[in-house]
Amino acid sequence: MELSQRQQRIVEIVKERGPITGEKIAEMLSLTRATLRPDLTVLTMSGYLDARPRVGYYYTGKTGSELFQERLVKLKVREFQSIPVVTGEGASVYDAICTMFLEDVGTLFVVKDNQELVGIVSRKDLLRASMGKQDLESIPVSIIMTRMPNVTVCSPEDSVLSVANQLISKQIDGLPVVKMDENGRHQVIGRMTKTNITKAFTYMGQEPNE
Repeated sequence: MELSQRQQRIVEIVKERGPITGEKIAEMLSLTRATLRPDLTVLTMSGYLDARPRVGYYYTGKTGSELFQERLVKLKVREFQSIPVVTGEGASVYDAICTMFLEDVGTLFVVKDNQELVGIVSRKDLLRASMGKQDLESIPVSIIMTRMPNVTVCSPEDSVLSVANQLISKQIDGLPVVKMDENGRHQVIGRMTKTNITKAFTYMGQEPNE
C-alpha cells in the first residue's frame, strides 16, 4: 500500500522516538488524537507499526515488500475459493463440453455420487477427445480424465500463495479444494483458479479499513 505524507511522517517519528504514545505523536504533528487515530490504525493493521498497552507505538522494522509477503502468506484458500463445478464419472464427453461452456470454466471435477473426487477434466482433454470423427456422446469422461491420485488438490487451510505456485509450476487452470471424509476419501468442497488468485491480490491492494 502507498502511505500518505502524514502516515510517512508518523512512521519516521515512531522510528526515531519509539516507543511513543499516540498523544505524543499528535502533539508533535499539531493534531488532535482523534484526527490521528485513523492513520495509526492503518499503519498498525498494515504492519508498519505495532502497539503495546501503556507503552506506545514502535516501528516493526519491516519493509513494504516484507509486509506484503507476510500478508500474502496469511491469505487462506477458504477465504477466496469458489463453488466447484463437477460432473459425474459416467457423463459423456459431449455432456462435459456443454457443462464447461455453460458454467464458463476451464476445468471440471469428476466425482462419484458422494462428491468423492475421482478425476479432473481440462479444456485440453476435451479438445483432444473432440479431434477426429468419434461419437462424443458415447465416450464417458472417465476414459479421458486425469485420475486420482494424479490430481493436484488443495485444502481450505492452504495459503493462496502456495496455490498460485502450484498453478504456475504445473501450468493448470484450477485446483479442486478438498476435505478428507472419515474414510480418507477426498470430497470436493470448492475450487481455486487464476481468477480467485486475482481476487486475492485485489483484496490485498485495498486499504485495511475499507
